Amino acid sequence: MPLEFGLKDFIDIFLVALMLFYCYKVMKESRSLNVFFGVLIFVVFWLFVSQILEMKLLGSILDKLVSVGTLALIILFQEEIRNFFFTIGTHRQVESLLKLIRRNKKDNKKTNKDDIMPIVMACMSMSKQKVGALIVIERNLPLNDIIRSGELIDANINQRLIENIFFKNSPLHDGAMIISKKRIKAAGCILPVSHSMDIPKELGLRHRAAKGISQETDALAVIVSEETGNISVAYKDTFHLRLSAEELERFLTEERT
Repeated sequence: MPLEFGLKDFIDIFLVALMLFYCYKVMKESRSLNVFFGVLIFVVFWLFVSQILEMKLLGSILDKLVSVGTLALIILFQEEIRNFFFTIGTHRQVESLLKLIRRNKKDNKKTNKDDIMPIVMACMSMSKQKVGALIVIERNLPLNDIIRSGELIDANINQRLIENIFFKNSPLHDGAMIISKKRIKAAGCILPVSHSMDIPKELGLRHRAAKGISQETDALAVIVSEETGNISVAYKDTFHLRLSAEELERFLTEERT
């Protein structure tokens, strides 16, 4: 009986190929390519034994391994899976729909310039003095776990307060400051560090932490380099380096609305 290859089969193969490509991409970024290829070889072997050769005993053993192995892989790669679904959720079309829904809510008014300028002025002042800083601005996804990792403050956004927290002799200067709902919620917070190989070698641990939080959430991270005094922003897994005061103000205003 001749095999029929229709549109449905083409779509089926295309979706499987797309899924494998995204799995490959996620594994590559997390430096787990060997595991990806190992799993892929095992799946091909399992299909060959159970579907083509129809070996019942070996096939049943492999079936049990696959059912247990799936759960083990979910536990082992929970962060990668979380990042995968977060990437889907932050796709342009989905994000546009969410913005349209949120536009009708009262608690999502346009950002007041008075909330932005203390951050910009503090960053410019610290940049001149080469004082390192890492400020994370919460957007739509809550950062409660990150906030709990530091010292709770819950104060108004103030330039002098920001500079005092990141002063070199301050006990909180090495951690991240979290700004949420137009208030400084906490300082000295611990962020997830990105292990991406795409980060330039001249960028330090603060930049890796900023990249990490931008990969796992939709937060916006502002970095002041202690070595160069350069101001950068990490947002949506992308760096915007060497920003001027005007560029930083414009970026914060546009992205926080």
